Amino acid sequence: MDARRSTVVAEPRSQVALVSVGFPVLGAAVLFGLKSIAGWVAGLSWAPMQGPFRLVASVPEPWATVGSLGIGALGGLVLVGMAAHERLAVEVFNEGVEFTRGGKSRNFDRTLVSGVFVDGKKVVLLGVDTGELARESSDLRTEDLAEAFQTHGYQWLEKDPYEDRYRRWAAGTPDLPPGADALLKVRAEALRKGDHEDAAQLREELSRLGVVVREDRKRQFWRLARAAS
Repeated sequence: MDARRSTVVAEPRSQVALVSVGFPVLGAAVLFGLKSIAGWVAGLSWAPMQGPFRLVASVPEPWATVGSLGIGALGGLVLVGMAAHERLAVEVFNEGVEFTRGGKSRNFDRTLVSGVFVDGKKVVLLGVDTGELARESSDLRTEDLAEAFQTHGYQWLEKDPYEDRYRRWAAGTPDLPPGADALLKVRAEALRKGDHEDAAQLREELSRLGVVVREDRKRQFWRLARAAS
């Protein structure tokens, strides 16, 4: 097998095209619909947000129609951009793996990867120390990921081989390495606020302490990597 050959797993072009066209069309349709009923809603004494509806109803035609279609389509394009930024692509080489999201890439050397599995909607790379090198959310098909990794000789796992080692975290949990409890407290707050970027950075900080962490509906569960156990 060619050592430079790679396999890319990404969302199908048809799905990307559907999102790229569908969101602007849907946005335009929604705002046009709201514009069409603005006058009726403005006449209902019990309806909420009558001020905005009266304002929309007061805009003369054809500007009301043009504006609603244009603003709706623009809102849809914003959603398309957000979806593109969050879209994950995985490139698998004989020598390693590259994850790309939002124009940023992360590379993992083959010698550091002991196995790969999917946990819900997340792709997980296991390290040789039983820790996790990466845990990335995606909408990629499990079958496509399995085929790509197996083609290049990686160990594909049907589930997390260490799932029975996780324990529910609570403030003051014993047996954690120094500093880990404080990081988990900060991460719990990041999860509560929906700050996924901060939560991801804190996951990496915990990984450097030998702590593997995952969450389920904002509840955190942890285990120690072999090097720290």
